[in-house]
Amino acid sequence: MKLMRGVIMLVGRFSKRFFCAAAFSNPRPWLFVGLGNTGDKYMGTRHNVGFELIDAFAKSQGISMDAVHCKAIFGKGFVHGVPVFLAKPQTYMNLSGESSGPMAAYYKLPLNRVLVFHDDMGLPCGVLRLHPKGNHGSHNGLKSVIDHFRGNKEFPRLRIGIGRPPGQMDPKAFLLQKFNAKARERIDVALEEGVDVLKEVLSKGLTESARCFNREQKYKHLRLQTMPV
Repeated sequence: MKLMRGVIMLVGRFSKRFFCAAAFSNPRPWLFVGLGNTGDKYMGTRHNVGFELIDAFAKSQGISMDAVHCKAIFGKGFVHGVPVFLAKPQTYMNLSGESSGPMAAYYKLPLNRVLVFHDDMGLPCGVLRLHPKGNHGSHNGLKSVIDHFRGNKEFPRLRIGIGRPPGQMDPKAFLLQKFNAKARERIDVALEEGVDVLKEVLSKGLTESARCFNREQKYKHLRLQTMPV
């Protein structure tokens, strides 16, 4: 009897270790969605920095964006052993939710595993912020995503600062302009920082990554807010 109890306890410990190892080796996927407008005439415009970050991340990880899925240009791969889906909705900005909503549903992902990248006029050009949730802030693409998540705002987003329009310039015209040389330099640096923090999200989780990253970006914000581009 003692021998039998010992065998049962040993098997139980082994099973627990095996279960933990299996759970660790099969982490939940992430879906990264970059917002933008489809078409060559919109390439390089302020409103398309979400697309640019998806492309930069895909290139850095060797992920091919060569498929079409749920009305989006799509790619998938593994980063730090974590499955990652990358999407650039091709619905035009204001209908972005028509792609991201069905895609999250298709993969049965909880919304806290869907990270959306978008331009933000409320931040200086080249400044980033990573948040676990929030409102749409009058961003029509983000509003569409929320609508297709049935009004749920509990999904993370990476805001990419593009600055505010100068003078009395129409914000819509500003969004559809390409960056000037100085702003382009800032955005290129921001894209590199964005790729780095996305890799950290996949290896360390959102909360820890956001805490460190946002502190660094706060100092950058203070440095750049009075420097025009």
